[in-house]
Amino acid sequence: MNNILSPSILAADFTVLGEQIKAVAEGGANYLHFDVMDGIFVPSISFGMPVMTSIRKCTDLFFDTHLMIEKPDRYIEEFAKCGADGITFHVEAAPEDAAAVIRHIHATTSHKGVPLRAGISIKPGTPISAVLPYAAEADMILVMTVEPGFGGQKLIPETVDKVRALRAFVTAEGLDTDIEVDGGITEGNIADIVKAGANVVVAGSAVFRSDAKENTVRLNNLIG
Repeated sequence: MNNILSPSILAADFTVLGEQIKAVAEGGANYLHFDVMDGIFVPSISFGMPVMTSIRKCTDLFFDTHLMIEKPDRYIEEFAKCGADGITFHVEAAPEDAAAVIRHIHATTSHKGVPLRAGISIKPGTPISAVLPYAAEADMILVMTVEPGFGGQKLIPETVDKVRALRAFVTAEGLDTDIEVDGGITEGNIADIVKAGANVVVAGSAVFRSDAKENTVRLNNLIG
């Protein structure tokens, strides 16, 4: 299982976004993380389908799409048409039909003509038991390591234990489910997060705060 850095464009400078995306690709990033917020499920509003459509024209990177929205099932086809390769939704936003949302994502074809990858996410206050029933069907479980909705927060230390417990579970079950983390990732803690069991790491400010290419290279070296 490969370790993957997923730079979050939420922290990018949109006045030079195309240049920064090129820089992270040159630095070795294979994923690009999209934090889609609706102002309801989380307090903030970020960006949506038009932004993804525009960016898709300038890169072949895997679009790691994180829907922090109510009723995520409504927009799966639309994000697929705009260029998403994988869609992750929150179990808290679909508590009664999470399995149906996963199946819907898998049944939707990406722009590359293959099924979308499906991820399911939990907030810091949600126990991992909420997603364990879906670990075999989902391609990825995303553990929010900060409260979703705002960039620049510090990682909540207790969430590392959740990553460790999830990795132990999927290993015991013989699954190859990816475990992703998102929030407060820095050069100082990224190696510990990977050691705990995460293999997909979202980083925003740590990538885009200065030289995006150099930061991408440095973080990739730290996660191995």
